[in-house]
Amino acid sequence: MKPARIIILGVAVATAGLAGVLAMKMAGRSSPPQQEVITEREPTVNVLVAAENLPTGTRLQLQSMNWAAWPESSVTDGSITDTQRPNAIDELKGSVVRLPIFAGEPMRAEKIVDGKGPTMSSMLPAGKRAVATEISVATGAGGFILPNDRVDVIMVRKADDGSFVTETVLTNIRVLAIDQQIEEKKDETRSVVGATATLELTPDQARVITVAQQMAQRLSLALRSVADSQEPDTSAPDYLLTGSGSNAVQVIKAGNIVKSTSTPASQ
Repeated sequence: MKPARIIILGVAVATAGLAGVLAMKMAGRSSPPQQEVITEREPTVNVLVAAENLPTGTRLQLQSMNWAAWPESSVTDGSITDTQRPNAIDELKGSVVRLPIFAGEPMRAEKIVDGKGPTMSSMLPAGKRAVATEISVATGAGGFILPNDRVDVIMVRKADDGSFVTETVLTNIRVLAIDQQIEEKKDETRSVVGATATLELTPDQARVITVAQQMAQRLSLALRSVADSQEPDTSAPDYLLTGSGSNAVQVIKAGNIVKSTSTPASQ
C-alpha cells in the first residue's frame, strides 16, 4: 500500500474517533441530571366511620364502627375524631342510628342518639311527637310507603248535605315506621303492607290528626317525591285546632268534583 493511502486512512480513523468523542460529550451535556421527586403527604386524622351499612334504628355495636385515617383538611365539623373522643367506640356502643349511615361514612353526632331509652323516643328530634294512624293498602299508597318517606295526610269526610269533602290536613310529613318496622325491608320488593303508620309531627300537628281521625270517614296517606324532603313540614291548619276559620275543600258527588271552595270547618 502506498504511503499516501496509509496517511489518508490514518487521518480518517483519527477524525472518526474524534467525532465519536465529541458526540458522547455533547450527549452528556444535553441530558439534565435526574432529580429525586419528593412527595409530601398531607397530615391525617383518625375519624370514626361506619364499618357496615347502618339503617335507621340500628343499635351500634363495637364491630359497627372503626377508625380510619382522613386528610386533615377534609375533616368536617361534626365528625368524631380520636383526638376529641379517643374512647368514642366504647361510649357510642348501644346508641341508636337516627338517620341511615353507609359503610365508610363518618359517624356524625347528629345522626346518632342515646339509646338508653326506647328506640322510637330516641329517634324523635327534640320537639317532635310520634303519632300512629290506621292505614290499609288502599289508603297507604298500595303498600309502597316506607319508613323515612314523606307523605301528605288527606281527610275525606261527609258534609251535611251528604256529599263528601276532601281536605289535605298535613303536608310533607315524615313516616317513622310502618307497624313496628322502622327500617326498609332487605328484600327486593321495597314495599311494606301494614295496618299502622307512625308519623313524625309537631305538637300542633298531633292535635290536628287527632281531630281529623274523629271527623274523617277515611284518612289516606299520599306518597310524596323524595325531592320534596327539604320543604317545610311543620304547618298545621288552625281551623282544626280552634274549631273556627276555613279551609279549601272539594265537594265530590258520584266520583266527580262538583265544587271547590273555602268552607268553614263546621260544615
